[in-house]
Amino acid sequence: MTLIEIVLEFLKTGLFAVGGGLAVLPFLAEFADKHGWYTLEQLREFIAVSESIPGPLGVNVVIFAGYAAFGVLGGIVAALSLVTPSVIIVNAVSRALNKYRESTIVADLFAFLRPMSVGLIAGAVFPLITAAILLETGGFNITASVVFVVMTIFVFALNFAHLRLTARFTARGRGNPALLALLRYLSHPLMFVAAGAVLGIVFGGF
Repeated sequence: MTLIEIVLEFLKTGLFAVGGGLAVLPFLAEFADKHGWYTLEQLREFIAVSESIPGPLGVNVVIFAGYAAFGVLGGIVAALSLVTPSVIIVNAVSRALNKYRESTIVADLFAFLRPMSVGLIAGAVFPLITAAILLETGGFNITASVVFVVMTIFVFALNFAHLRLTARFTARGRGNPALLALLRYLSHPLMFVAAGAVLGIVFGGF
């Protein structure tokens, strides 16, 4: 019965998780409570590994979730069930999209989907942040809290500097290509993954 449940649950996830890989996380958190296939602590580990390896986040983390529920077969079935609705819908919609591109109904539909995807992502992020920095006893996980604060400040500062310098150089009609290239390089997701790993090791050692 578990395998059938995996198919049904991940078909539903693939159908309603609008907004990319992060949008699947609320569904996966629900499965942890509803089915007990894995714990929220394991889900955080799935996400951490999925963010650090090649491939789309949503598919990667679903493979781990399916594997935890039903082994290798569960991982394969979960991934196929997740992408099936998207494959069908994209093939159906792509044929009609050009024809109805100027339709007000289509525009209204996308206007509805955008905030919905933001809500799904927000609904996944905040519980995960809380679960990451709080212990089961109610206290704070000092290592996770420090890493979270440092990485948040680093990301905001780096992106703010990149945007301000780009705007300033563009307005003046000249710029420093080497500096912009460096900022762009530092903004690469791999740099954040590496920085997070280093901070986790350093503060975890204390």
